[in-house]
Amino acid sequence: MTAVDFKAEVAKRRDAMMADLFSLLEINSERDDSKADKDHPFGPGPVKALEKFLEIAERDGYETKNVDNYAGHFTFGQGEEELGIFAHMDVVPAGSGWNTDPYKPEIIDGKLYARGSSDDKGPTMACYYGLKIIKELGLPVSKRVRFVVGTDEESGWGDMDYYFAHVGLPEPDFGFSPDAEFPIINGEKGNITEYLHFGSSNGGSYHLVSFKGGLRENMVPESATAVFTADTDLASLQDALTHFVSEYPVTGSVREENGQFIVQITGKSAHGASPQSGINGATYLARFLNDFDFAGAAKEYIHLAATYVFEDHTGEKLGVAHTDAKMGRLSMNAGVWSFDQDAKDNTIALNFRYPQGTDAARIQSQLATLPGVVSVSLSEHEHTPHYVPMEDELVSTLLAVYEKHTGLKGSEQIIGGGTFGRLLKRGVAYGAMFPGYTDTMHQANEFADVEDLYRAAAIYAEAIYELIK
Repeated sequence: MTAVDFKAEVAKRRDAMMADLFSLLEINSERDDSKADKDHPFGPGPVKALEKFLEIAERDGYETKNVDNYAGHFTFGQGEEELGIFAHMDVVPAGSGWNTDPYKPEIIDGKLYARGSSDDKGPTMACYYGLKIIKELGLPVSKRVRFVVGTDEESGWGDMDYYFAHVGLPEPDFGFSPDAEFPIINGEKGNITEYLHFGSSNGGSYHLVSFKGGLRENMVPESATAVFTADTDLASLQDALTHFVSEYPVTGSVREENGQFIVQITGKSAHGASPQSGINGATYLARFLNDFDFAGAAKEYIHLAATYVFEDHTGEKLGVAHTDAKMGRLSMNAGVWSFDQDAKDNTIALNFRYPQGTDAARIQSQLATLPGVVSVSLSEHEHTPHYVPMEDELVSTLLAVYEKHTGLKGSEQIIGGGTFGRLLKRGVAYGAMFPGYTDTMHQANEFADVEDLYRAAAIYAEAIYELIK
């Protein structure tokens, strides 16, 4: 059989691939629990994106299955073993600070701007076209492929829990997720969110009405807002805020409405797996408020945030820091903040990406000793550390294809981010971002390099074929 030029095959399909990708990016597939119901478990947006993806697959002749709008798949090939490919159609909230409409994709200077362009609709479509090439060329295969797309990867992975419980099929034997970077991600840290619980008492000459910040636990909060009453005047607060923002890398505003002061601090969003890449607006807001005369649970909430959480991305001040020789250091993102004077329970959600050698219970035990913390609870979903050895044929095959296409030496990588690659015991993440890429995932002005998506499609085509031929 003549060797296939996968790059040339991608080139023939560039326009079609981009058109299909645009049709997915135009769908706002943020999770919206306020509109969730039996037919829309995470809101209407994720369902629309799932239906569009399956519509594309049906157009191309695949047999598809929609598992109650939680997730869906199509299948290809035949054989005793099955390769699973796991991607997702949901996206994190767009947030603010965009120069373009996040749901009107635009290519500017070779970069495709849209929410989901790099996480994960762009890589998903690159991988889809990789398999589409194999199908359209009629290349002989000896294994099955199941291409699965979920709708809740950015939140609690409830899509995959439901999918595996209701799809009526055994798990694939091995697989990968096109939701990270090349050369490969064969190890992922554990992932758990722990909630610090506080009371709501107040006191002092400053009275905290509310403190809100953050959109998702796996996003660095770009901004946060506090509402309070105080025995002071607007001019004095403005002077204090002006001095504060001159010393720190944030912006801020203060105004007075109906006898209450409203202060907002704005930093920079980033992926929760890389909290050091962002500027946590909530911790800086707490830092600003900490100098004022709050008391009670309100003071404890502010003080802990301003001293123990502020600029602590590795859990050192919290007393939970841990480093493993292979997996590296624990990281912590304070993602969602909620304090209300009328609430019985106020919380700070801390998302931990932890290496082997520690665990959620150990972290919880230490957090419970922090001053002002009433209790510590855990999120329902926890992912323990995951690793597939370099010697595994899956890893060695994927690295060999990457090396052939790029001329670069492949090596293993372990990350704090969580991908669907860890759904399988023999599962990894593979692409679609290349070394040296600008990471804009979970940030304003998210983009994917268009040529990189085409390069990735060729790599996916050959990699899939090598795994199933």
